[in-house]
Amino acid sequence: MRNPIQQFKLFSSTYSRVLVLAIMAAALFSPNIGATEFVTDAYLLTDTNREKRAGEAYYRADQQWMVYQAEVADENPFYQIYLKNVGTGKINRVSPGVGKTTCSWVHPSEDKVLFSSTHDDPDAKAKMTAELERRKSGERKSYAWDYDEQYDIYETDLDGKNIKNLTNTLGYDAEASWSPDGKYIAFASNRRAYTGELSEEEAALFKKDPSSMIDIYIMDADGSNVKRLTHTTSYDGGPFFSPDGKRIVWRRFSPSGREAEVFTMNIDGTDQKQITRLKALSWAPFYHPSNKYIIFSTNIHGHRNFELYIVDVDGKQEPVRVTDKPGFDGLPVFTPDGQYLTWTSDRVPTKKGHLFHGKWNHEKALQSLSLK
Repeated sequence: MRNPIQQFKLFSSTYSRVLVLAIMAAALFSPNIGATEFVTDAYLLTDTNREKRAGEAYYRADQQWMVYQAEVADENPFYQIYLKNVGTGKINRVSPGVGKTTCSWVHPSEDKVLFSSTHDDPDAKAKMTAELERRKSGERKSYAWDYDEQYDIYETDLDGKNIKNLTNTLGYDAEASWSPDGKYIAFASNRRAYTGELSEEEAALFKKDPSSMIDIYIMDADGSNVKRLTHTTSYDGGPFFSPDGKRIVWRRFSPSGREAEVFTMNIDGTDQKQITRLKALSWAPFYHPSNKYIIFSTNIHGHRNFELYIVDVDGKQEPVRVTDKPGFDGLPVFTPDGQYLTWTSDRVPTKKGHLFHGKWNHEKALQSLSLK
């Protein structure tokens, strides 16, 4: 493995820190983690001693800041949002520390962070206590995402102060991101289910599956002019803007919830295109800054084995495999310069999700998809 300091100076606060990370990474997995060698010099980015689990990292356009979610405090079993200064390595929490949080984002140019949280829920602390008690009891349960109706979308400054609720609506409002120009926010919500406008059939479906009424919405950056973009009775979520701000990529679940495919559309909801047809759980799509291809995660190789794949933005070529490691590899994101990949993986001894980072081979990606 080449010296990570040379490969990724942005994350090298001191030589010793990077050397330790490199040694840990070498011990955790083999150098060739990519089936087609798209990712090289990969290493563990989060601190497994400080953070019990971590994931879903995103960068500001200037690459000075990285925001992500992590479980750190013993008194809160849920994720909170943390901001990292990429140059110095300093980390600070920007969410209140109470309740659940998810799906953060950094404004492309301003000193603001976007995230979803339930900290205004009157029962937030009681839910924290209940989860801690459940864990102490040894009760085991299968993973299931929580569509808490108390989730709202908030913005805050880089110090976690001046928190502002942008949605303030009953229902699951989450999975939000700013457009590249910072003018719009795309997000997912099942708010329609709490307005009394569902048909009897839809209401019955929602009672059985609260994710069934989640659609993609867009709004102005201040929370005004909310517009619904998708109209299905299956889960549409995880929207991200294309690098030019003209389209949105997201994933749509099948009515059964056992499959999901990647879609794109114009930001006004028109020209919706299905990009993948793998008949598996394909989700967490993200554009490469070149706007040539999309990276995503899929379990096509096994129910619990999620791997990263890339596909061209029009879905004309067969998706190409990027990672080859048992377990979970998902939530991929490119650095804004397109030269590195950060993703969430459970390839650590505890089998909890943590952030990994490596050099991305853009030229190989283009060649593999016949884009060059």
